[in-house]
Amino acid sequence: MQNDATNNSEEDPAPSKTRRKQQMHALQDIGEQLVQLDLKRLNELGLPETLADAILEAKRMRKHGAIRRQKQLIGKLMRGIDAAPIRQKLDQWNGLASQHTAWLHLLERWRERLLTDEEACGELAQSYPAADVQRLRALARSAHKEKLANKPPKSFRALFQELQRIIPASTGESERKIDNE
Repeated sequence: MQNDATNNSEEDPAPSKTRRKQQMHALQDIGEQLVQLDLKRLNELGLPETLADAILEAKRMRKHGAIRRQKQLIGKLMRGIDAAPIRQKLDQWNGLASQHTAWLHLLERWRERLLTDEEACGELAQSYPAADVQRLRALARSAHKEKLANKPPKSFRALFQELQRIIPASTGESERKIDNE
């Protein structure tokens, strides 16, 4: 009797129907993310030909029902491959995109502060010694004048480009400094 109990506990039971459905939906979600990628990134993944063809076909479709069925097919094809490397690469790309977005938001906040706050140039120069304070002030004044005169935002854009040059893309501390103010 005891022998039967130990044998049953050693065997891995098959996943429940609910768990299998969750896994299928997770693979289908990855497939949907793959459909959203551009061709360059799809090629970087090195997907099997049948899966790549199904993804390209889904990109060409316009009818909702057809797209839904094609995504189900992509999910089914995903079951035959190891999805972990694909998921890892997608997570990596999403992380890079969110870091880049955070950096752009940081630049936007600094530009707004430079346009509205006189002391912002000094604070920026303290945080980023490479900053050309005179140029920043001149661009901020010009941007303000352009706005008042209803002219194209040439200096407004130049100020943003100058901030891109000054503030490195991988900043974490500076983002927190500006958020706290």
